[in-house]
Amino acid sequence: MTFLVHNTLTKEKTPFRSIEEGVVRMYNCGPTVYGRPHIGNYRSFLFADLLRGWLEYLGYTVHQVMNITDVGHLTDDDVADAGGDDKVEAQARREKKDPREITEGYTAMFLEDMAALGVREPKARPRATEYIDEMVEMVERLIELGHAYRVGDNVYFDVTSFPEYGRLSGNRIDDLEAGKRIEVNEEKRHPADFALWKSDPAHLMKWRTVFGEHGFPGWHIECSAMAKALLGDRIDIHTGGEDNVFPHHECEIAQSACANGVEMATYWMHAKFLQVDGGKMSKSLGNVYTVPDVVARGFEPRHLRFALLRGHYRTQINFTWAIMEEIRSRLENLDELAVLLSRAKGAEGGDPEAGREHLAAARDGFEAGMNDDLNTPVALAALEQFRRPLLDGAVGSAVASEALEWLGRAGEVLGFIETSEPEADVEIEALIEQRNAAKAAKDWAAADAARDALVAMGIELQDTPDGVVWRRR
Repeated sequence: MTFLVHNTLTKEKTPFRSIEEGVVRMYNCGPTVYGRPHIGNYRSFLFADLLRGWLEYLGYTVHQVMNITDVGHLTDDDVADAGGDDKVEAQARREKKDPREITEGYTAMFLEDMAALGVREPKARPRATEYIDEMVEMVERLIELGHAYRVGDNVYFDVTSFPEYGRLSGNRIDDLEAGKRIEVNEEKRHPADFALWKSDPAHLMKWRTVFGEHGFPGWHIECSAMAKALLGDRIDIHTGGEDNVFPHHECEIAQSACANGVEMATYWMHAKFLQVDGGKMSKSLGNVYTVPDVVARGFEPRHLRFALLRGHYRTQINFTWAIMEEIRSRLENLDELAVLLSRAKGAEGGDPEAGREHLAAARDGFEAGMNDDLNTPVALAALEQFRRPLLDGAVGSAVASEALEWLGRAGEVLGFIETSEPEADVEIEALIEQRNAAKAAKDWAAADAARDALVAMGIELQDTPDGVVWRRR
């Protein structure tokens, strides 16, 4: 199977080839922990998890790293040389807490949400503050090679020393002029040069290094240093949200290539923003939702996971509570696949090989969609269409057994479908038998009473050609 990947760097969709056969090294930009991530943030995190799941389905061993930024991410981050306050310190002042108390608390919330959403644990989840020595070493290397320069206790990257700067985002150096989007800074050689190391005695989180007494890292150097330390000089895939393309990833590419002598990553992949109620999330509109907000509305975290992965990662998708209700219904139908397959697997009589063409269509369609740059709408359509022949009793026991095993693998990739075989429940089965017997005897009152008892237990019934299928609501 050929896995096609859209590379933001080349602007093309090309076959995926890992540097080392059978192994993928992948770095995912994680959160800056100054607040609980909202559901829009989780779109890029879940996209990274989906990508990992598909690579593992294809047989790769995936070495995945997702960082946590706990220092150095400044508020004015839409330009390469960011300014303003450190986001963590600004939140610490608002909450009247120590910055590390802020990062510990919001990191715990982030990890709680990730676990609830069924996200796989990466190989490592480094925090920027744990890799200061590696950052300093990389900055020193860049100075030594002539790609960076020191002015007092500040260190800047010289963008003119890297001719390919701007290739990822399309921003040309000559267009990045001071006085427009970039604040004038007389100590820089070029307006677009950005800080690798900053000095500020007032900064609460600072380190004594060869660059002075009161320094802290620039946001961009953090990921370059952590990726190198944990995955090596060159990796296969780097992911993030579309807001990371510039300046963050553009700067990472320049730093890493100049310090390590090789390109940082072969493939750069970015997820689009999530819209809420047809537009941007806004505190003034009251639609900046978190995972607990979704749960408080009566939905499961896996409903949100489905909602955020249902569309292609490079297309805009919308979130509304009405859409979440539709998601709940769609997921119930997908959950039913395992129930129907389990019943067909245990059915006696008939052709055990019946319906093999339906399984092939479902599997081929799912794999074709996922291999086409993770086209989840196509993959999901193939799964949803597989439900029809199951409801019609057109799948034999041998095919159902094979399909159930494959559904488990597909479900691991997606992470939101209940794919385990339903456990037998003596009381439930007894009530179903009572209802069947009552219906056969045309004792409709007794049949309704049995059904009402099942409904009270949270059990839904569906009559199919192969008998009654039940599931927990």
